Amino acid sequence: MSRKYFGTDGIRGRVGEGAVTAEFMLKLGWAAGKVFNQKGYNKILIGKDTRISGYMFESALEAGLSAAGVDVYLLGPMPTPGIAYLTRTFHAQAGIVISASHNPFEDNGIKFFSAQGTKLPDDVEAAIEAQLDEAMVTVSPDKLGKAKRIADAAGRYIEFCKSTFPNDYDLNGLKIVLDCAHGATYHIAPSVFTELGAEVVAIGAQPDGLNINKDVGSTSPAALQAAVLEHQADLGIAFDGDGDRVAMVDQQGHILDGDDLLYIIATDMQREDMLCGGVVGTLMSNYGLEKAFAELNIPFRRAKVGDRYVMAELKANDWRVGGENSGHIVCQHVQTTGDGIVSALQVMAAVARSGKSLSELLRPLNKLPQVLINVRLGQASAENVQKSAAVKAKIAEVTQALDGRGRLLLRPSGTEPLIRVMTEGEDRVEVTALAEGLAAIIEQEVAI
Repeated sequence: MSRKYFGTDGIRGRVGEGAVTAEFMLKLGWAAGKVFNQKGYNKILIGKDTRISGYMFESALEAGLSAAGVDVYLLGPMPTPGIAYLTRTFHAQAGIVISASHNPFEDNGIKFFSAQGTKLPDDVEAAIEAQLDEAMVTVSPDKLGKAKRIADAAGRYIEFCKSTFPNDYDLNGLKIVLDCAHGATYHIAPSVFTELGAEVVAIGAQPDGLNINKDVGSTSPAALQAAVLEHQADLGIAFDGDGDRVAMVDQQGHILDGDDLLYIIATDMQREDMLCGGVVGTLMSNYGLEKAFAELNIPFRRAKVGDRYVMAELKANDWRVGGENSGHIVCQHVQTTGDGIVSALQVMAAVARSGKSLSELLRPLNKLPQVLINVRLGQASAENVQKSAAVKAKIAEVTQALDGRGRLLLRPSGTEPLIRVMTEGEDRVEVTALAEGLAAIIEQEVAI
């Protein structure tokens, strides 16, 4: 369905440009308020990450919602999944997140949660977009919405996170480094893990509005690796700016990505007879993960890249666990959306139940070498390049070479003028040569 403003994960861009302006956010708040008010609803929550622009957009959305006659509950800095949880527990009609996730502070964005703590249905997003084209009219003064700040929002979410960890276990005796990316988990994650018994060393927990994701967090794990080794910690956990993604580091400083964490969670749930079906990955999930699940008789399906598609595949199969190698993991048995803290706690539950370290739990997983090359399209279209006879012939050649031992993935980027060429296989030299060969053919077609 075509969208003028909403992408696959809300609205995002550089502050002051396009739709990411105070003027647009005022109108967006009003438009959303009108749509929900027409349904007889009158309560919407707003939370944000730690970007300095969050203050401006929070105020603009609040004003717009009030002008539409909707009451606003302000959460302050709060991880995206925390906003989803509180939207449900406050029986609000929607939750609004002000965040650009793992992007730098210059960017910001908006996404919505439904009353159930899930992404808004397409028809509601379409109705909000349609309302944006209407002239903004304020309700009568006696119908204006009120605003209230929820003072104990952080405490409520901390207790929820702890409730997802098994009661029979704790984290006593473990030293854990937490990297909060100077983002929305800075005042949440250290309390959660400390109260569960761990000795916590926090880094990336001093947000100033300008330093979110800067050289810290799950997209910049070098700081966490160094801190784990420096403090001789048992492991490290890193979140992204809005707290819906997670990466981990073992005692030796090795990085565990989303595929690794998904393997640990799923195999622990299988041992505990809690898996109830299979696991959803994405087109980017490592082929070695797929093979490992096959050996354990765990069904595995691939969705398109994006948590929206992982969620859709989970619901279609009535399965519980899925995720992306980027660290966006969904544990539907405990949360309605991707949640970095909750996902990390599911990994820690596996550590506690097994008595094994992260590296020991991962030992059976043999991930295959993966090579990714981005080819810039210029003025050429991805569709025409992929239809080229030379490209088709090379794809057939690479596919045959990897048959049964690996795989090829060729896909256009959804956000940049690129075609991504990815190969996986048992021999890194071979898959590198195959990826480079196909990329070279694509580059020739682009140049024509």
